[in-house]
Amino acid sequence: MTIVIIAVAAVFALILIVWFFSTWNRLINLDENAQNAWNNIDVLLNQRYDMIPNMVNIVKGYAEHEAGIFDAFAKARQTAAGALAQGDVAGVAAAEGMLAGMLPRINMVAEQYPDLKANTNFLNLQNQLVSLENQIADRREFYNAASTNFNKAIQMIPSNIVAGIKGCVRRELWSVEGVARENVQISF
Repeated sequence: MTIVIIAVAAVFALILIVWFFSTWNRLINLDENAQNAWNNIDVLLNQRYDMIPNMVNIVKGYAEHEAGIFDAFAKARQTAAGALAQGDVAGVAAAEGMLAGMLPRINMVAEQYPDLKANTNFLNLQNQLVSLENQIADRREFYNAASTNFNKAIQMIPSNIVAGIKGCVRRELWSVEGVARENVQISF
């Protein structure tokens, strides 16, 4: 009878060990997926942050009296790049909201200058920026999905036990902040 109890206890212990390690590995996989999604956003945002000054400089050449717009745009870009370098999801989202509200203002300035609208460099940058915006939106969606999967896994019983032992921390989701939710109003 004691052999049966020992065998049952050994099987139970083996099942518990296998469950623990498979849960640990699943949490690592979910965390890495979320981190990979964030890194993909990081790459695209850096491309956009590099592209924006070129666009601003082209517009500046045509509309020198609109300096306030360009200064505000440069500050918003710098804030976004700083938050991105720190991996601050909420900071990046807030700065992105500011930038999203300012991009239409640059386009409105361009509308006022027919020569600028015909400038091939400006048009190419504008098209590239639209393409990047679409890619960033897709990556944000993927990041939020991957982060949500991770967040659910670390909160659900019994995987929350392994998550607690592993030291997993809830990932912040990307949400639209402030100005990005508002209608853009442009006046000159």
